[in-house]
Amino acid sequence: MSRQIDLYQEMGRVSAAMVAAARDGDWERLIELERGVARMRETLISMPDDALISRSDLQQKRQLIERILDDDAEIRRHTEPWMEHVRHLLGDNQRLRELQRAYAAAAGDPTAA
Repeated sequence: MSRQIDLYQEMGRVSAAMVAAARDGDWERLIELERGVARMRETLISMPDDALISRSDLQQKRQLIERILDDDAEIRRHTEPWMEHVRHLLGDNQRLRELQRAYAAAAGDPTAA
């Protein structure tokens, strides 16, 4: 079980760094850290679950997971407004292209189709 606890502890350290990157708007660093967490998560999933976990290990595991989930919520508070802004920009660009095509077609531009 200690290997699982070690992985959860490392995930906790990385998720705290992810919070800092999100607060700073360092999206490249955030993506890099998320890739590391994803690898750790895959490792945890592939590990057999120990049914004979001690109460203290179970409590520690629970606390680590709760902290990681709290960090995830904090990261989302910073990334969701940015993602909405990106969605808005992409939507505006699509509408602009459609508008330009419509005007070009109305003006008889053969490349507007």
